[in-house]
Amino acid sequence: MTEVLQKEAALETELVQKAKKAKAAAGELAKADTTLKNKALELISKQLMAEKAFILKENLKDIEAGRANGMSESLVDRLKLDEGRLADMADALIQLTKLTDPVGEVLEHWQQPNGLDMSKVRVPLGVVGMIYEARPNVTVDASSLCLKTGNAVVLRGSSTAIHSNTAIVSVIHRALEQSELPVDSVQLLEDTSREAASAMFKLNDYLDVLIPRGGANLIKTVVANSTVPVLETGAGNCHVYIDETADKDMAIDIALNAKTQRPSVCNSCETILVHEKWAEQHLPELVKALQAKDVKIHGDEKTQQSGSDIIPAEEADWGTEYLAYELALKTVGSVDEVVKHINQYGTKHSEAIISENAENVQQFFTEVDAAAVYHNASTRFTDGFEFGFGAEIGISTQKLHARGPMGLPALTSTKYIIKGNGQTK
Repeated sequence: MTEVLQKEAALETELVQKAKKAKAAAGELAKADTTLKNKALELISKQLMAEKAFILKENLKDIEAGRANGMSESLVDRLKLDEGRLADMADALIQLTKLTDPVGEVLEHWQQPNGLDMSKVRVPLGVVGMIYEARPNVTVDASSLCLKTGNAVVLRGSSTAIHSNTAIVSVIHRALEQSELPVDSVQLLEDTSREAASAMFKLNDYLDVLIPRGGANLIKTVVANSTVPVLETGAGNCHVYIDETADKDMAIDIALNAKTQRPSVCNSCETILVHEKWAEQHLPELVKALQAKDVKIHGDEKTQQSGSDIIPAEEADWGTEYLAYELALKTVGSVDEVVKHINQYGTKHSEAIISENAENVQQFFTEVDAAAVYHNASTRFTDGFEFGFGAEIGISTQKLHARGPMGLPALTSTKYIIKGNGQTK
């Protein structure tokens, strides 16, 4: 057998074996009650904190390798774990135990004229496949959300986070060994090659749904090549529009928060649109505030007149998800122009309007095509925790099944239960 065939056989063996284990575990998970699932989440939370030194040591290996390979600091920030972030992850698990378990919820109930008693109830999806980039927190988020909803999960992270992900999954397994849920409920594919991902796309016999979480290229690749049904999450080319009537201080505060609070995440602002009349009075102050935070600005002609060191914007800038201290800035003449720009260049993620004009706000809400639209608030709130969902499996920018931050209900399907007393047709 050639080396290539041997590699393919080994890959298929690991992937299929782990997928089979997950599918078997999903059958057991579907029968677990809320008490057992919550107990498992509590044990995982406790185990994460008990083994934080081990997790941070392994995470440091990924960080050092990333920097050695020229990884940008914004991407390093996405990869990095520290005691605070681990504590937040552990706390999110506890918060998740306090949320209502959607499994078994009766969504509809009615009786037919022939006496059949019908109900529509939530049930687990089964086995969730998760493909994601250098975000070790996703390993915990995906595992915990799946467990709470009675789903098994097969995780495929990136090579840049392999030490972190392997450590976290081993900790989760040690916690599950103390619970009454199957340890095989959480599987990590340690082969991070493109071949492994491609094989996962076709695993219809074992995976019920595939969720990509990462940059635009990853998401497009999964959507274009997967035969497993995809729950599409979206890249975040998010906008903040500062309307003519916007309060100056509020607008600048929100713009700074949306761009600089954590620029490496998908709900950060990538383009600021400014009404030309607001710009006449306040644009230089906005530019100065952004540059004071070391934000590199790509601006249109009018923006370039409002400060120094502004890079002339090119067409590509309006569609770029920078994920860094960098953004595009453009002046506009109306809400109509704003709507047209966002619907052309946006990714249907999160969009904000800063305005005191109710009619403009309503037009923005009605006509902008996005999963989340904001008035006088930062786009940084598009997050499962901020929405009260505990955590999230991702931000869906599609329109079927789920949209926006995907919490527990998004990881369920439905089943019709029909009760009769001898009816025949």
